[in-house]
Amino acid sequence: QVQLVESGGGSVQPGGSLRLSCAASGSIFSTNYMGWYRQAPGKERELVADITYSRSANYADSVKGRFTIARDNARNTVSLQMNSLKPEDTAVYYCTMEVKFYAGSHYLPFWGQGTQVTVST
Repeated sequence: QVQLVESGGGSVQPGGSLRLSCAASGSIFSTNYMGWYRQAPGKERELVADITYSRSANYADSVKGRFTIARDNARNTVSLQMNSLKPEDTAVYYCTMEVKFYAGSHYLPFWGQGTQVTVST
């Protein structure tokens, strides 16, 4: 069993910054894919950014140049630095992670509980 705990959400004015963190705990042997997704009211969940084990990152066009994803493989952690925030970034942000346990040979996907990000005046 694995638990993903998110932190760092909150309210900020346009142009401000926030940093989200997601930490996994459990009998983890290794991790693979990591990513951040978001869902705004009335909209479908969308990819924000993701990153491979070797730290190759991809970003949605809407956040390129403003957001930065990073990971710590030793601590099973993924973060999202969000700069120059816009009202359109308002959403619940979810982290996801593929985890391999000592008892198994396959990677399995897990999700965090979500954290609210609100950008407004």
